[in-house]
Parts: sequence; structure tokens; C-alpha cells
Amino acid sequence: MYKRQRQFCRRFKNATGDSPGSYIQRLRLEFVKHSLEHSQKQPSAIIWDTGYEDVSSFRRLFKRETGLTMNEYRKRFGT
Repeated sequence: MYKRQRQFCRRFKNATGDSPGSYIQRLRLEFVKHSLEHSQKQPSAIIWDTGYEDVSSFRRLFKRETGLTMNEYRKRFGT
């Protein structure tokens, strides 16, 4: 089983340039950014919708990746 997992990870990285975990994380970040721009849902509810259970951990990740808090991002880019 381990050999198949390594092979998948290697092929995935060759195809996308990212590891599967990094790719999923980037998709989740994009989902949250889109939701902040186009909905009025509470940030914690949006985080739960992505599958993250640790809200504070995701908030730190969001701030590190965007340079903004989720509320700042919504104010700047929301409709």
C-alpha cells in the first residue's frame, strides 16, 4: 500500500507541481476567499464548510497566505 501512495504522490506532484496536501489546502483557501467575497456567512461557518475543524488554525493559515484577516479580506473584496 505504501508504494502505491508514494507513486501517487510523485505522479500528482509531476502533474500539478504540488503535493496532494498542498493542493487541497490551496483549494480550501480559494473556496474560503470566494465565499467571503460572495456570501454573508460567518467566517467560522465557512471554515467548517471546507472541512477544517480547527477554526483558529485555519485563521492563522489564511492570514499567513493572504496577509489579511478574514474580516479584512471580506471588507476589501466583498460585494
